[in-house]
Amino acid sequence: MRIKKPRLTLQTTITLLVCGVVAISLLVTDVLISAKISSNAEKNLSNKASYIARMAASSPTIIESLSDKKNEKIIQELANKIRKSTDVEFVVVTDMKGIRKSHPDINQLGKHFVGGDDVEVLKGHEYVSTAEGTLGKSLRAFVPIFTADGKQVGMVCVGISLNTVQQAVSQSRMIIYLGIGIGFIVGVIGAMLLAKSIKKTMFGLEPWKIAKLLEEQNAMLYSIREGVITVDENCRITLVNEEAARIFNKAGITNLIGEKAEDCVPNTRLNHILKTGQPEFDQVQDLRGIKILTNRMPILVNKKIVGAISTFRDKTEMKVLAEQLTGVKQYAGALRAQTHEFMNKLHVILGMLHMKCYDELTNYINGIANKYQEEIGFIVRHVKDPVLAGFILGKMSYAREINVKLKVCEDCFIPEPENPELTHEVVTILGNLLENAVEAVKDSKEKIINLTLLYEKETLTIEVNDSGSGIDEDTKEKLFIKGYSTKGNDRGLGLYLVQKSVERLGGEIEIYSELGKGTLFSIYIPYKSKERMVND
Repeated sequence: MRIKKPRLTLQTTITLLVCGVVAISLLVTDVLISAKISSNAEKNLSNKASYIARMAASSPTIIESLSDKKNEKIIQELANKIRKSTDVEFVVVTDMKGIRKSHPDINQLGKHFVGGDDVEVLKGHEYVSTAEGTLGKSLRAFVPIFTADGKQVGMVCVGISLNTVQQAVSQSRMIIYLGIGIGFIVGVIGAMLLAKSIKKTMFGLEPWKIAKLLEEQNAMLYSIREGVITVDENCRITLVNEEAARIFNKAGITNLIGEKAEDCVPNTRLNHILKTGQPEFDQVQDLRGIKILTNRMPILVNKKIVGAISTFRDKTEMKVLAEQLTGVKQYAGALRAQTHEFMNKLHVILGMLHMKCYDELTNYINGIANKYQEEIGFIVRHVKDPVLAGFILGKMSYAREINVKLKVCEDCFIPEPENPELTHEVVTILGNLLENAVEAVKDSKEKIINLTLLYEKETLTIEVNDSGSGIDEDTKEKLFIKGYSTKGNDRGLGLYLVQKSVERLGGEIEIYSELGKGTLFSIYIPYKSKERMVND
């Protein structure tokens, strides 16, 4: 089995990288600067020795003593004073034969200068050399001594021990090492703070985790059947998934990325979401003739709005789903009730056949036929839309089955609508109102529901009046809130769907209720008939 190597964390990687870069940079600096520092230190000490040698060579006392060769002891005294005051290794004065007239060691006085590097100075040249004498290896500055008339009478050699030179160089390098150490510590602390800051910016996630999340997000965005677009804080579109691109292409909208949402997406309210921070759900939006059902939400980071997201679907597809949840469900329920009722009738007929009660059977069948003919005939004559007529008949059968009287007013009339989609909205409204009415009367002594359907001046009036216990004022204000119900959990969608359908149709809802006396829902919606279109 292959063992996975442990991955370094982002913080560790950044820390190691920055520390490595700082360390290499400082080491290269040390290499480049150390040689320069060493050279400068030697040069400074050489200049110091040369300056002291010139000072001694220009001393009138030394010049006079060498010229007349009298009182040469004063040269030793003066040289020692110069040596002690300038902190050099030695100050040696010789005559033109190289005989020492001064030396830190009095035993060396009168002896020949040692080192072999004094030849050129006795020829009148000034220079600096390194040689080994009686006091060890040293850096030595040579300066000739001239009288006022230009005659050379000797030379001065000022020496600084090479140990002192190395010590000075080492001190200079110690400053570099101190700087390197401080720089390295600052680099390490900076690297750790930087890594921590980056980690915080990335919500504590490692890069490989972010890459994985990005892959999963992309897979999710491009596989869901919802259109998704996102905008930044300036309302510029930053993301469009495949489904959104498909819907926008149908509307003739392309090249969205980087564009202002309000400039290329008609009727968008994403800029409003960015300003208010308030989400909007289940809103109908006209996209150049294509109706979409959209939800809009602000994107918050640390309680600050950094963008907005919109998810949407083609309303036609949503309408199919709505029909499955409402209209089709109502159709199926109505048909089940009707089937159940007819099964009961068939069982009665079968029983009468077994008992050979043919006369009674004839009367029973005639009664059923007359009753249904009267009911069906009435609905068919007054409700011209066959889908709506079948739905109402199914509801009437269902009401009879549960012992509820569903009365349809004698003056009711609904023409066939100009737009067939209007039927689905009416079924949604009527189905949910009747369901609520049935729930309201199921515990009442008199279980009566009155249904009124009136069409006049291109307005359809729907009234559902039940004999239930009524609704108090507090409950009335909450009836259309999604999920609110007095009947338990997983309820509260019916009246919410009714309100949404009425809003889409541009209609109005009125509620009249009194405790103990029932509830009346009155709905007024624009309704253009098919007959008016034909007559026009």
